[in-house]
Amino acid sequence: MSRTQQACRRADRGATARIEALDVLRGVALLGILVMNVQAFAMPQAAYLNPTAWGRLEGIDLAVWLTGHVLADQKMMALFAMLFGAGIVLSAERTEAAGKRAWPLHSRRHVWLMLFGIAHAYLLWYGDILFTFAVCALALFPLRHLAPSRQLALGVLLVAVTSLLFLAFDATVPAWSEEDRQTFMAEWQPSAAQLASEVERYRSGWWQQLPQRAEMAFEMQTFTLLIWGLWRSAGLMLIGMALFRWGILTGQASRRTYLSLLAVALLLGVPMILYGVHWNFANDWGPRSMFVGTQFNYWGSVLVAFGWVSVVMLLLRANVMGRLRLRLAAVGRTALSQYILQSVICSLIFYGHGLGMFGHIERSGQMLVVLGIWLLQLWLAPLWLRHFRYGPLEWLWRSLTRGQRQPWRH
Repeated sequence: MSRTQQACRRADRGATARIEALDVLRGVALLGILVMNVQAFAMPQAAYLNPTAWGRLEGIDLAVWLTGHVLADQKMMALFAMLFGAGIVLSAERTEAAGKRAWPLHSRRHVWLMLFGIAHAYLLWYGDILFTFAVCALALFPLRHLAPSRQLALGVLLVAVTSLLFLAFDATVPAWSEEDRQTFMAEWQPSAAQLASEVERYRSGWWQQLPQRAEMAFEMQTFTLLIWGLWRSAGLMLIGMALFRWGILTGQASRRTYLSLLAVALLLGVPMILYGVHWNFANDWGPRSMFVGTQFNYWGSVLVAFGWVSVVMLLLRANVMGRLRLRLAAVGRTALSQYILQSVICSLIFYGHGLGMFGHIERSGQMLVVLGIWLLQLWLAPLWLRHFRYGPLEWLWRSLTRGQRQPWRH
C-alpha cells in the first residue's frame, strides 16, 4: 500500500468519526470559495462586486467570471455558514453528552476565532470571514434548541434583513446629492487614478499596504458586518442547524429530498442569478446594481448552495468519488489552516512583498492559480493528517480554547 493510500485511509477513519459528509462538504466549500477570493487578491476591490470596474470582460474572461458568479459567488460562503451552524449544534451536543456545560467552551472557542479573524484581516487580507462567523456563533448559541422548522423560518427572516436594507438604500438614490453620488461611484466605479493608486499600494511592501488593508478590514468588521455579514451569516447558520437536524447535511435524508433540492437550484436558483446578470448589464452596472442588481444572486446563491449539498450527498451515496472523497474530507478537517494557507499563498503571489502580480493577471489566468492551490491542498491535507491529529491552526485553536496543550501527533 502506498503512503498516499495510507494517508487517505487514516484521513478516512478520522473523517468517519467526525461525520464524513460534513468534512467533505467543508472541503468542497473551502476549495470553491477560492474561486471568488482570488479576485479580491488579484484585482482592485471594486472589481469583486462590479466586474466592469477592472480588467477584460469578454471571451474566456467573461466566461470565467460568469461561471464563478453562477456557481461560486456567495454559494460557497453560504455553504460554509450552514456547515458552521451545524457545527455549533454538533459541538454543543457532544460537550453536553460528556456531562459538561457547553457555553463556556463555546464562548472561549469563538472569542479565539474572532481574534484569529482580526489577525487574518489586518495582517493578510481584509476579506476575512472568521470574525463574522465568530460573532454570529456567539449570538446564536441560545437558539440551537429551537425546533428545526423555527430555525429555518427565523434564518430566512434574518437573511431577508439585508435585502430590506439594500432596497431601502435604493429608494434613497433619487434624492442623492451630486456629492453623495460621486462618493458612491468612487467606490463602485473608481477612476483610473484611484485604480492606479490601489494597484501601486498592493504592489508595494507589506508595511505600505497596511493602511489600505486596515481601512478595508475595519469597514468589513463594522459597517459591512452590520448591513450584510451579520444578518446573512446568522440566517444561514440557523438554516444550517435545521438542515443538520433533518439529516440533510449528513447524507441521511432521502434521495428524493436531494433530487428536489437540486431541482430547486437548477430550475429556480440558476435562472434567478442569470436574470440578475442580464439586469445588471442592461442597467450598465450603475449605482442601482449595488442595491437591486445584487439581490438576484443574494437569494439565488442560497438555492444553489442547496444544490451543492445535494450534488455532494448524491455522489457520496453513489460511491463514485474514490480517493477524491478522502482528500476532500482531509481538506475539510483542516479547513481553518487551509483557509489561512490560501491567503498566505495568494498574498505572496499578488502582493508586493511576494511576486507583485496584483493587477497583472486577468480572470482566466487567476483560475490557473486556483487550480494550482487546489492541487496543493488536496495533496497536502491527507499527507499532514498521516502524522498529526489536527491541522496546525486547529491544534492551536483547540489548545487555546481548552487552556492546555492538546495532543498533536497520532
